Parts: sequence; C-alpha cells; structure tokens
Amino acid sequence: MLERLHVGGPASRSELTAATGLNRSTVADLIAELGELELVEERPAVVTSRPGRPSPVVHPRPDGAVALAMELVVDSIAVATVGLGGHVYNRVRVARPRDRFSPEETVQDVVKLAGPLLDSLPAGYRLCGVGAAVAGITRRADGFVHLAPNLGWRDVPLAALLAEELDIGTAVAVANEADLGALAEYRRGAPPGTEHLLYISGEVGIGSGVIVDGEPLLGAAGYAGEAGHTLINPAGRACRCGAVGCWETEAGELALLRRARVRGDASGVDTVAERADAGDPTAVRAIAEVGRWLGIGIGNLVNLFNPELVVLGGLYERLFDRFASSVREGMRTRALAAPGELVTIVPSALGIDAALLGAAELVLSGVIADPADGRQRPAARAGGMT
Repeated sequence: MLERLHVGGPASRSELTAATGLNRSTVADLIAELGELELVEERPAVVTSRPGRPSPVVHPRPDGAVALAMELVVDSIAVATVGLGGHVYNRVRVARPRDRFSPEETVQDVVKLAGPLLDSLPAGYRLCGVGAAVAGITRRADGFVHLAPNLGWRDVPLAALLAEELDIGTAVAVANEADLGALAEYRRGAPPGTEHLLYISGEVGIGSGVIVDGEPLLGAAGYAGEAGHTLINPAGRACRCGAVGCWETEAGELALLRRARVRGDASGVDTVAERADAGDPTAVRAIAEVGRWLGIGIGNLVNLFNPELVVLGGLYERLFDRFASSVREGMRTRALAAPGELVTIVPSALGIDAALLGAAELVLSGVIADPADGRQRPAARAGGMT
C-alpha cells in the first residue's frame, strides 16, 4: 500500500482497496498503522457536486521519510533531498573541473553541498538514509567502487568515505548511476504498466540499467548492465577500462567530439549540437555516426532483454531529436524482427536528474519494504557538515 501511494500519489480508501485487492477493514487498519508511523495522512476530499459524502484521501507524508541523494559523475556533482511520494524539497547541481577527480576531493565537495539542503528541511523530518549514484562498477553490499575508469578511480570505499565525512549516523547506499537512472525512470518517468525497460545514459562513457518484470536486474553483486564496456568493434580503439573496441569508444562523448573535430571539454557536446543546427556537415555526420553505433549496441541489448521501452539519458537525451532516426536505423541492423518491433525508444522523462532521483528511490525503497524499521531521526551533524 505504501508503494502504491509513493509511486501513484494520493488515493482514497476505495481506490487503495481496488489497487491492493485487500478488504476494506484491512485497508483501514493499514492506513492507521502507516499513520501512526507518520508515513501517511488522511485529508478531506475536495467537495464536488456529486451525491454522497466524499471519501477522505490518503496522502504520503514527504517529511515522514526523507532521502539525501547524491550523484557523482564526470562533469558534475549533485545533491537533493527527496521525501516519500517523490517530493523534491531541494536540489543543487554544480559543474566540476575534470582535474578534481580524487575520491576524497569529490566526497568533500558533495558533503559541502549537502549541509544547506539538510538545514532547509522542515522541522521534525525523518532522514531514512543517504543514496549515492556513481559512474562506476560498484558493489552494492558495501558501496565499494571497484572501477570508475572515466573518473580515474579504482578500489574506492565510497560508502565508507561518505559516511565518515557526513557523520550524521545514517546508512549510506551506493550504486551505479545507470542502474539508478533505470529505477527512477521506471518509477517516475515511464508510462504506467511498463515492466521491461532499458535505460542508456551517455556522458563521457556509456551506462546502462535494466528493469525486467518490474525489478532491477543487478547480478550477484550489482555489477550487471555494464554494457558500455561490451565489445562493439573488434577493430576499434582502446578504452579507458583497458579493453579495445568497447561500445563507449564508438558511441560515447569522446567519440562524438572526435568525429565532430571539437575540443574535449564540458561544453563540447553543446558545441557539436550548435554546429549541426547551423548545418555544419562534419557535426551532422558525427551525430549520425554516433547515433548509428548507439543503435547497434541497443539492438544487441534488445535481443538479450526484450524490453518494451528504451530510455535515453544524459547527452543522448540532449541530442535525441537530432539523431533519433540514426539510432533506430542502427538498432534495426542488429535487433531481431520480433523483439525489435515491440520496442519504443524515447528520451528520458527525468532529464539530467534521473540518476539523482534514482539514488533517492534506492533509499526510499527500504522504507517501502519495511515501513517500521526503514526510518530514523537524523543525528546531530558534526564537523563534516558545517
């Protein structure tokens, strides 16, 4: 019931009865229990001209469970405070210089952003955890980043570093940014009823997250979905991961800039887009070629996972209108006819914040799974949060 309210928004008792299949008395008992936990509240319904007494509406209480969400990627870091029901209290994103990549510096920077956001939360809020999205191969059990090639990280205990620097006495969960982007798009962006989804994000590298039967596909330790480092071109270029011919070497940001002959910095993608819009043939060809390689990789994933929806995020969302036809054509060259005909490719509904909101969903999922134990009041902040 809490998941229904968190994802679907406020609902009457009769709507909750229909959605859960439970009887009315059980629904009433559950609403009372969740109300005692301060996770939901009933409010009077809007008065209408219809006959009969309007039923009260059950609302999720955002302050009853708040997640501190973070995103750590190559060109930016972001922090948000998000409450139950998906209510975003506040968020901030700042560009980061590409020479400030060390884990310690990154953690210090993100913690400085977090302090004012926590301070601005309403009195009495309950902090239920910290979620962090990182562009790297991450072990979910303890938030250990084995490899983040585009950040230059290897074997970083990110969750432990964040917990120490934050010093607020709450659990820290860390996961791959594309996996969390997929989770957010599934819960907050995709059309209702979507159960099989691929999320493909492009920044310096390529990330991918998979939802199958409404559940994230994570693998034994959370490493599944590293499609950006699958072989796409045996005769291709060396990748930062150490292999040759990875998907991101043909369809990532650096490939786009190289083909467009644009300098590799944070504004490079915008420069390519502007030149293409002005009719520059080199930029137009670069976007089309990257779109084709992106589509080829998507076709392989369509054959593997048979999704109904492929969501493109990051730079692919920004370029979607310019290369959508090339992506679809590339996919058709690899996808088998049956699964290929079922899939729809769309730009991210959540835009640049997909992984950030997914980090919040990662934390709030724990509350939904165990409402009685999934929350805690925030501890006093120590020196790291000043």
